[in-house]
Amino acid sequence: MVMGVDSGAYDTVLVLHVMCVIIGFGGVFLNGIYGAESKRHAGREGLAVFEATERVGKIAEGFILAVPVFGIALILMSHSQWRFSQTWVIAALAVYGAALTLSFGVHLPNLRRMGGLMKELVAMTEGPPVVAGGSVPADDPAATRAIAASGPPPQVQQLERCGRRAGVCGAALNLAIVAAVILMVWKPGA
Repeated sequence: MVMGVDSGAYDTVLVLHVMCVIIGFGGVFLNGIYGAESKRHAGREGLAVFEATERVGKIAEGFILAVPVFGIALILMSHSQWRFSQTWVIAALAVYGAALTLSFGVHLPNLRRMGGLMKELVAMTEGPPVVAGGSVPADDPAATRAIAASGPPPQVQQLERCGRRAGVCGAALNLAIVAAVILMVWKPGA
C-alpha cells in the first residue's frame, strides 16, 4: 500500500479525521444555546430540550474520541512529514488532553447533576404541593400563598450554580476547539 501525504489512503484517513471533527465538535459547539433554551422553557419542556441535547452530546462524544485516533494515524502515514516532536502536534495533543480532562472530569458530571436536578423539579411540580400532614387542597389559598412565600426549592439554586459552571466549562471547551483548529491549520513549528 502506498503511503505518504499524497496517497489515497492518507486522504481517506484525513477525510475520516475531518468528518469526526465536524460531527463531534460541531455536535456540541452550540450546546450553550440549547442550555439557554432549556432554562427559558422551565419544567417538562426545558427538561426535554436538555435531554435531547444530552443525547446528541453522547453521539458526538464517540466522534470526538475518534479524532486523535485518525490524527495519530495521519502522522504515522505521513512518512515523517508530520512528527510527534513538532510544536503543533504536541500543542494539539495537549489541548485535546486538557479539554478531555475538563469535559470528563468536570463538565459531564456537572451536566448529569443538572439533569438530575431538573428531573427532581419536574417531579415536584407534577403533583399538588405537599406539606406536613399531606397535600394542600386546591381551594386553600392561604396554604398555597404560604408555600409560595417560602421561596423556591433548594434544587433551583443548585441548578443555577450548575448552570453557571456549565457555561464556564462550555466556553473553555469551545476555546479549546478554536485553539486546536488554529494549530491544525497553521501548524506552527512544522
